[in-house]
Amino acid sequence: MQKVSAEIYNRINNIIYNQEGDRWWQPDFSLNLIKTLMNPVRVGYAKKALDLNKLIPEGKSALEVGCGGGIMCEEIARIGFNTVGIDPSEPSIKTATEHAIESGLKVNYVNGTGEALPFDDNSFDVVFSCDVLEHVQDLPVVISEISRVLKPEGVFIYDTFNRTFLSKLVAVKVLQEWKRWAIMPPGLHEWEMFIRPEEIKSLLVQNQLVWKEHRGIMPDVSVLKIWYYLHLRVKGELTYEEFGRKFNLVESSLMNVMYMGYAIKAGI
Repeated sequence: MQKVSAEIYNRINNIIYNQEGDRWWQPDFSLNLIKTLMNPVRVGYAKKALDLNKLIPEGKSALEVGCGGGIMCEEIARIGFNTVGIDPSEPSIKTATEHAIESGLKVNYVNGTGEALPFDDNSFDVVFSCDVLEHVQDLPVVISEISRVLKPEGVFIYDTFNRTFLSKLVAVKVLQEWKRWAIMPPGLHEWEMFIRPEEIKSLLVQNQLVWKEHRGIMPDVSVLKIWYYLHLRVKGELTYEEFGRKFNLVESSLMNVMYMGYAIKAGI
């Protein structure tokens, strides 16, 4: 997989991440779905991966690449890690810093990009990247940087979108473009930047990261119910927080839309 062209990358609408204030944490803002809908399944998966590798969080360091307003970083801190978050959006970093203080959590937030992580080699026991890899312009460099800052035998945990017909239908057409159901801003995701499992596995191998597994993500209710809830949200009868609590996302063997995975950095 190669660096994305500027033409494709510029289709991504990053304005949503640069809004002032604490919009990330508001119940009627789209990014609230990270907290209510996405985090439960990804945090549960992360804990399982850490347990399988006998990695005890206390006293260990963790980095989230693409931390946004800190919604996942706060979960990482609550697990017990010494937590650092990095993001290119200064307003998001400001929001994350202020919210962590209000929540009584110690998280170090840094303004920067995944393509040039401002950390020493072998700095972190765990690196997280959640719903971010499909947003970066140079994925090979980002994976290389993640491997560089990860300690030998450290764990890299990630989730992203698969590039399939179904993911285009669900994540782009239904959620972003078709107004009857669209609850996400146009341009939030660009289908051509979605990553097939075999593509990320290849990049991991090239960067001393030993791939362990992939697991799909899917709702635990029927498609008809999802479409009904989407329509209620569009009509304003549900806040984003209420929508995100109507159903759960769960692990699955089906990876047609979204999937999670982890890898271990090879020991020296």
